[in-house]
Amino acid sequence: MTFNEDDLVPISALQHLIFCPRQCALIHLERLWAENQWTAEGRILHKKAESGKSTTRNGIRITRDLPLHSLEYGLIGKADIIEWHPPAGLQKANSGTLKDLIHEHRGLSLTGWTVLPIEYKRGQPKQNDSDRVQLCAQVLCLEEMLGISIRRGLLFYGKKQHRYEVVLGESLRNTTIDTIQQMHDLMTSGSTPPAEYGPKCQSCSLYELCLPQTFHNSSASQWLNQQVLKSMK
Repeated sequence: MTFNEDDLVPISALQHLIFCPRQCALIHLERLWAENQWTAEGRILHKKAESGKSTTRNGIRITRDLPLHSLEYGLIGKADIIEWHPPAGLQKANSGTLKDLIHEHRGLSLTGWTVLPIEYKRGQPKQNDSDRVQLCAQVLCLEEMLGISIRRGLLFYGKKQHRYEVVLGESLRNTTIDTIQQMHDLMTSGSTPPAEYGPKCQSCSLYELCLPQTFHNSSASQWLNQQVLKSMK
C-alpha cells in the first residue's frame, strides 16, 4: 500500500501510542498539548542536538535535523543526527568534500556506506519498545529514501550521557510496522480511547487535560465543551 502525503503520520506519534493510546489521540486527534518538566527537558535536549551545523569530523559526515518521509509506511518526521561513514579509501580517492560525495552517491548508490541514525532522549533506557520503535521507523524512512539497508542505530540518553546500540532485526521491524498500522487505524477511526488510570499517568504532561480518574468513556474535548456550556448557564 502507498500512502498519500496527506495521510502521513508523525514518527514521534508512535512513541506516544506505545506509552498510552489515549495520550496519543489527545495529541494527534484532539490537538491538545501541555508541557511539564520532562517534556521541557526533552525539548531542550532535542534543540541542542538539532541546533548545531552539519559538519565533517574524522572522516565522518554528521547531519542534523534531517527531514524524513515514507510513502510505503505513511510516515513523516525528522532524524536528530545522521552519521555518514564512507567506504574505506573512498574519500582519499576523490578530491571532493565528503558532503559532495554524499550528494553524488545519493543520486547513484550509497552501497558500501554506513548510515547511522542517532536519536536523542532526555532520560534513560525504557522497559518498553517506544524509543527503539521510533528509531526503527526513522530507519524505514531512510531505507526507502536512500535505497539502502541499515542494520543498526543509536539511542543517546541525556541522563546517562551514553549511546546505546540498537540492532534493527526482524523482530523490532515487525513490532514497528505493527505499531505504524495501529497508528493509522487510530487516525482513521477519529476516536479517542477511554482513560485507563495507572502509575504512568502521574508522569504524563496531559494529566490535567486527560483526567484519567474522571474520564472512562469520554474525551477531554467533550469534557471541555461541557464545562463551557455549564459556564454559559
